[in-house]
Amino acid sequence: MNINTNVSNTAVNSSATTPDILKTDAVTSDQKSTSFLDTLKEKLDEVNNQQIAADDITQKFIKGDETDVQKVMLSTAEAKLSLETAVQIRNKLVDAYNSFNSMQV
Repeated sequence: MNINTNVSNTAVNSSATTPDILKTDAVTSDQKSTSFLDTLKEKLDEVNNQQIAADDITQKFIKGDETDVQKVMLSTAEAKLSLETAVQIRNKLVDAYNSFNSMQV
């Protein structure tokens, strides 16, 4: 039994069945394709930068250089929320990985 014959017999015209919102154009030489790992690293760097900024503004407030307590609290809350979101995303990725590993092939 030839697998290629079966695949070609069951092929479907993707342009006819794919909704417009899911269609993507081919990446041109001007566009840069980013991988999942690159995107994940970029977002983790943003979380780290928010943590550093919150720490810096808190230290300025303690020294008396920053007098706006609302700005300090907002920065700290944003950093806390971004860290909690990153932890939840990590948990979901670990759950997905464990589910994938438990699948029988």
